[in-house]
Amino acid sequence: MLSKPKSRMIAILLAFIGTVIPVAGLHKLYLGQFGWGVVYLLLSWTPIPHVASAIEGVWYLTQDPTQFDANFNGGVVPILSQYPAASISPPPTAIAQRVEDVAGAMRQLDQLREDGLISEYEFEQKRRQLLDQIV
Repeated sequence: MLSKPKSRMIAILLAFIGTVIPVAGLHKLYLGQFGWGVVYLLLSWTPIPHVASAIEGVWYLTQDPTQFDANFNGGVVPILSQYPAASISPPPTAIAQRVEDVAGAMRQLDQLREDGLISEYEFEQKRRQLLDQIV
């Protein structure tokens, strides 16, 4: 999913707003259900989408946040997006250990190249694979 996770509270608010304003279905458009959103907008002159919006507002309100995320965010938990990436990254010691491991493997690879056991082309391929492990 490339977009930000959908907020449950905003969906609830839009659903309940759809019960009182002449245009209903904004919550469907917000949640990415464009087909249903258009149907709600086309039927806005009838009470059907307004009643359905109220029912869905109650449904979103009583739904567990993890259920909401599974249904409308593809299982993505929006709590993770509230924290900076630095707090999620691995500890510096793990990164340093990974760099040391790759450096040791590079030394062994260079030794194999110098001994003539692998070609320059193979050396470059393996070297790039090892460097990709750091990033």
